[in-house]
Amino acid sequence: MTAKPLTTQEIQDRLRELPGWSQEGDRIARTYRLGSHVAAAALVAHVVALQEELNHHSELTLGYDTVGLTVTSHDVGGAVTGRDFALAARVEAAASAHGAE
Repeated sequence: MTAKPLTTQEIQDRLRELPGWSQEGDRIARTYRLGSHVAAAALVAHVVALQEELNHHSELTLGYDTVGLTVTSHDVGGAVTGRDFALAARVEAAASAHGAE
């Protein structure tokens, strides 16, 4: 079953529950800062596992001590859906466990 695109208001309402996340066009996005490159790489590995579990994948960027994500639902033409927020919430919890800011 295909997810339903969220309205701009629904997106803004849900973003209030995810500090640090923002809307960038047809995506939601967040960048995390960690204590080292190894810590950032460990977070990426954790995010990859979450994405596989949820069968929903983001664009991931690994920097020296940063991890960036942008999330959108390609199956609905690149709109933001509830699936994107479900992934973002799981990533947020994982990032906290890794000491990300």
